[in-house]
Amino acid sequence: MELGAKIKRLRLQCGLTQEELADRCELTKGYISQLENELTSPSIQTLLDVLSALGTTAAEFFAEEDDGQVVFTSDDFFEKDAEGHVITWLVPNSQRNEMEPILITVRPGAASVKDMPHEGEEFGYVKRGSVVLHLGKREFTAKEGDTFYYESNKVHYLENRSAEDAEVIWVASPPTF
Repeated sequence: MELGAKIKRLRLQCGLTQEELADRCELTKGYISQLENELTSPSIQTLLDVLSALGTTAAEFFAEEDDGQVVFTSDDFFEKDAEGHVITWLVPNSQRNEMEPILITVRPGAASVKDMPHEGEEFGYVKRGSVVLHLGKREFTAKEGDTFYYESNKVHYLENRSAEDAEVIWVASPPTF
């Protein structure tokens, strides 16, 4: 682990100069420079003081930063072709996350599966075409570039009454698809 490089990265994220960090820790600017360039090693107490001045703890500083995959490509997507529509899961295994984004393509004259009332909220962005959002007994038309957002406490689904495919990026929280 490059202790000095990590301290420098934190210092820059905090918008501090070496002199400002040194002042906060009652150290010299030269010492901070040596520390960041791996020319000296701090005592445990000095390191704790520096980390405190940078707004972090030793546990956070030394924790492994593996947050898993962040960027997903089409190679990661999973697709299910259902009657009248195609669902593409944009984040694999997203049902374990707080949100589940999908791309749903609703064919002309078709509809998505009716989703029964459940806890949560849903968001959609009409990427192409237009859809009718059925939410309980109400209907809402959303066309290309429009968005929708609602609580999932009523029966809900999408219908495509047009002559072309409609594509919607749909996000459910918590995951339900």
